[in-house]
Amino acid sequence: MQNANDFIYKSDCSHFKGHIPCKPHKEKGVHCSDCQYYLSKDKIILIIKLGAIGDVIRTTPLIHKIIKEHPNALIWWLSYTPDILPLEVDRKFKYDAETITIFQATNFFKIINLDKDPQAGALTSLLKAEEKFGFTLLNGKSAPINELAEHKFLTGIFDDFSQKNKKSYLEEIFEICGWKFQGEEYILDCDENIKWAIPNEGKKIVGLNTGCGERWISRLWKNENWIELINLLKDNGYFPLLLGGSQEDNNNKYLSEQSDAYYAGHFSLQKFISLVNQCDAVVSAVTMAMHIAIGLKKPLILMNNIFNPYEFELYGRGEIIQPEKECKCYFSQNCKNPDYFCMDYIRPLTIFNSLNKILRNQ
Repeated sequence: MQNANDFIYKSDCSHFKGHIPCKPHKEKGVHCSDCQYYLSKDKIILIIKLGAIGDVIRTTPLIHKIIKEHPNALIWWLSYTPDILPLEVDRKFKYDAETITIFQATNFFKIINLDKDPQAGALTSLLKAEEKFGFTLLNGKSAPINELAEHKFLTGIFDDFSQKNKKSYLEEIFEICGWKFQGEEYILDCDENIKWAIPNEGKKIVGLNTGCGERWISRLWKNENWIELINLLKDNGYFPLLLGGSQEDNNNKYLSEQSDAYYAGHFSLQKFISLVNQCDAVVSAVTMAMHIAIGLKKPLILMNNIFNPYEFELYGRGEIIQPEKECKCYFSQNCKNPDYFCMDYIRPLTIFNSLNKILRNQ
């Protein structure tokens, strides 16, 4: 008769759960004493990136570097939207009291906090780790942990410093960790089992993400511009596909009625990612859909008026189009130009010409 002494367990294995059987045991019946699936990972690296879904997606290139530099480390990630995190993340945590309790009882190898939110900084300051990178909380306010984070910190508090910045977001976050960005791509999972019946009749599909969110309405491109672009695309043999979430639903229905552009509706996050994956190219302002398109390696025409264009990494697969007239709305929610709305000076023909060049070279 077997007793507890006959069983050993290896808590450093990446499959080990501690409170329930591991996956190899459940599926294959193996034990730690003779398990061919044993994979030692004896350190934990925690990434704190709470933020919006797009911000989380654009932080995933760090995973490549972590796996390369620390192959024996587990990657944990804390986010408000853990469902967007890729399979390469070993444990995905949502910010709540239960998670914080677990973290407080854990000794981390590294903590990388890329958020300047007070709650993220406070948590970083409280947790135990051999090394910490990014931002913490000092006297109740966000502060850089060390000199590696100072550049990124300053771009967030001084507009003039931010406007002069020539580093991309990815260069900045790699720098925060003491690394150099070398073109590491976004990591974004897409469910290939989702099927679509888009009536494009073999035409190349151009996804048009028409919204810009509620916060930054200074980025909004007017409906007449979208309709003009849709007509240019249709007249030249392309298939325009309207994209958006629940906030854009009514307006996308209107655009579809006015232009006969195809609109399939709004969907869950994973289904929306799958829909974007059907596109041959995407047009968007700075939005979650922009980051999804980059993550799916889609050619992207990015309309930008209020952010530093050096911030964005398109990996050579797209183009940033900015207004022909000066935009004085840097990081402003509403347009501050007294005599004109600067997004009116991004012309539909300019967007079409850039798209046409990219699509004809595919």
